Amino acid sequence: MKKNKIKAFCSYALALALTVIASLVAPTVVANADTENNLGITLVRPAKLLKTSVGVVNFGGGSASISIKGNDGQTLVGKKFNVYKLFNAENSVNGESINYTLNPDYEEALKEVVGARLNKNKDQVTEYEIIDYIQSLNNNKVEGANTPQTLEGRYSDFRYFIEELRNKIEDLKITADVVEVTDTKDDNSISLEGLDWGYYVIDEVTSVEGSHSAASLCMVNTANPTADIKVKSDYPVVIKKIQEDDNRDGIGNEGWNDIGDFETGQTVPYKFESNISNMNGYDTYYYAWRDRMDKALTFKKDTVAIDIIGQLNGQEKTYTLLANEFVVNEYTNEGDTFKVEIDDIKAIVDREFNNMNANKENVYGQKVVLRYDATLNDNAAKDTGRPGFENDVKLVFSNDPDGNGRGKRGETPWDTVVCFTYKINGIKTSDHGTTLEGAKFRLYSDEALTNEVFVKRVEEGYIVINRDSVGGTDHIGGEAPEEAVEIESDENGVFTIFGLDGGTYYAAETSAPAGFRRLLDPIKLVVTPTFTTERNDYIKGDGATDKTLQTLKATAEVKEFWAGLFNATDSELETNVEEGSANITVINKVGSKLPVTGSVATLGLLTTGASMVVVALKLRKKKN
Repeated sequence: MKKNKIKAFCSYALALALTVIASLVAPTVVANADTENNLGITLVRPAKLLKTSVGVVNFGGGSASISIKGNDGQTLVGKKFNVYKLFNAENSVNGESINYTLNPDYEEALKEVVGARLNKNKDQVTEYEIIDYIQSLNNNKVEGANTPQTLEGRYSDFRYFIEELRNKIEDLKITADVVEVTDTKDDNSISLEGLDWGYYVIDEVTSVEGSHSAASLCMVNTANPTADIKVKSDYPVVIKKIQEDDNRDGIGNEGWNDIGDFETGQTVPYKFESNISNMNGYDTYYYAWRDRMDKALTFKKDTVAIDIIGQLNGQEKTYTLLANEFVVNEYTNEGDTFKVEIDDIKAIVDREFNNMNANKENVYGQKVVLRYDATLNDNAAKDTGRPGFENDVKLVFSNDPDGNGRGKRGETPWDTVVCFTYKINGIKTSDHGTTLEGAKFRLYSDEALTNEVFVKRVEEGYIVINRDSVGGTDHIGGEAPEEAVEIESDENGVFTIFGLDGGTYYAAETSAPAGFRRLLDPIKLVVTPTFTTERNDYIKGDGATDKTLQTLKATAEVKEFWAGLFNATDSELETNVEEGSANITVINKVGSKLPVTGSVATLGLLTTGASMVVVALKLRKKKN
């Protein structure tokens, strides 16, 4: 019985508001203009379509008004409201009492619904019985036309009644004027003005499927001559973050933001932050994340973890979902890289965060955090620099209380983050400008040359293998992969290293080309990207512009010993931010022959001396 009531009560409309206000707006029926509403019920097309102007609609009647206020961050623009009036209303002179009379347009609907509840034939139901029955459903009974009144809970009998009545009005094809919100006041509200005194039902009929709107339950208020209604639509939102591995103190929030840069093979941490919306009125509540990532990112399914964080008995609690409480599907028919689904998050929250109030309504608003990792793969070598590698997420959620969570669903907009990687174009030459083949290098992350940055050979050059991929952590630990090789200049003296992070590297020459001296000290390379200071406001596509990755700089410090002297140079390298590249020329000096001593005469003496040794050796042989 309870579930049936809930189904009757849960409105597909985003905002169903019942309010007492002194008003009469008689709807006009147009019998030849049938259309179909969002519930699939055939209705007569409304006689009037009224659009807001600076947040105001004037009905051209009396002096009463209704103000409808949207929730924070949930604009009313684009929404549509049916305006029904059930009763005419009249206040006593001193405001001590209020009297209601039936609006004939809704008499049949009221008699049918009330009659069924009283087990009476509709034709035998009187006006007073209807009014008294509705009053009997009031759990917060008050007296007086101007007396403030507490809103009824979502599970109250009155709420169920109003939903049932709304459905009957639709079944009977009783039309109403429609208010379309084209703009709002500065406070995200609209005002229905020029109304006569009366008892109104305001039912939102906005199509919400596939949008980030939410279906709401009934809202009730009493106003003489005005009424204030706060739309009870509540939908979750989702924010995606990527965790930058460098400069976390400067970024804040432990590096969680919208922008990052990484090495190829490195683990890229992501998280979704969303909220639990008001799920009262739903039997079940579907909750899912759709994720789409660039081909340069590889999803790691086994890293998905979901936490729900909230208050219980005045204490903060974190509940980690069990593996059987959610499903991860990869490469869906919707074109997503993966989709994480929770079939009924309401059941989990109600079980773990049971904060029921006197109206048997739970208190929601808990935070949901989903974390997972990806790996920046070898495809990143093809697109260093801009536009970066984007990753998008949207939240899908129940959006039809009438469907008890199994009906239509809403979606949040996509939220996007981005990451980058870089490359170094190197050439090995002599100081005479001759390109040198066969120079070999190893790359390190530390000046002591203890933590090698592994690379593997590909056709275009060398790709970094971050130690995350070989059992280590970033630049520490793990085992050297079998494909790891030294970097070697080709027949044109060229070598390219793909997949570098922003930061400092040390390139140590391990072997110089034949006839050349090896550089004894490593070359210190510093790659410095500059990102926007608004690191939490990334907009999809901005990675291709200077709005995100603004500049790229690189320097090289070279130490050498030559001709008995030490020399150090620190040069700014040529860079290309679009390509994410820095160009470096590594020079080996041409070695000169060792000098000879003395003059020509000395040379003659040496020659003579040598001749004398030869002669002496010959004479020694003759004597023998």
